[in-house]
Amino acid sequence: MKVMGRQFTRTEKTLLIILAVILVGLVYYKFVWTNIEATIATANAEADTLQSDLDLAQTELANLQRMQAELDEIEAGAHVSRIESYNNSTAEIAFLNDILDDTIQYSVSFGDVTRSGDTIRRNFTLQYQTRNYAAAEAITEALSNGSMRCLVGDMRCSTDEDGLVTVSETATFFETMVGGTPDSGLPADPAALAAAQEAAAAAAQ
Repeated sequence: MKVMGRQFTRTEKTLLIILAVILVGLVYYKFVWTNIEATIATANAEADTLQSDLDLAQTELANLQRMQAELDEIEAGAHVSRIESYNNSTAEIAFLNDILDDTIQYSVSFGDVTRSGDTIRRNFTLQYQTRNYAAAEAITEALSNGSMRCLVGDMRCSTDEDGLVTVSETATFFETMVGGTPDSGLPADPAALAAAQEAAAAAAQ
């Protein structure tokens, strides 16, 4: 091999080959290996994040399943509550404020009162935040096992990065017109109203 008319010696050729290999290695390291390492590091970080999310989801699922199992046991008949006479709203609100007193924050929203014969249903929605699932379970258990008949319906739970539990659930207080005093908030009985309309229509014929 000649450069500018000069013949390279065997040692120089060897050194040039070694230099070329080193340069190829540096180029490979710079543009290939470092990119591979960065990709692997990113993939590992994403895998750790996904695993953390999966662990959190599995914990939430296990807690929800345990809470649902407890609700199922309650509904199976272990506890017998009392149906209070209409209008029991003052005692119901006081009861809710009492069991929600230890929450971080809460709100209660009542829907329309419905009636079927002597049975009165007072539907409401709870939204509250607790420090852990155990506190949320205690509130749900208090609703279901309270002295006043209350049926817990839909329930949704979520946790934030600090482990605080946010709960949204619907429930219904049951009252009866037996021993109750009608007032302006009492809805009409659909069955009785229909019967009255039928009687009026028959009388008009």
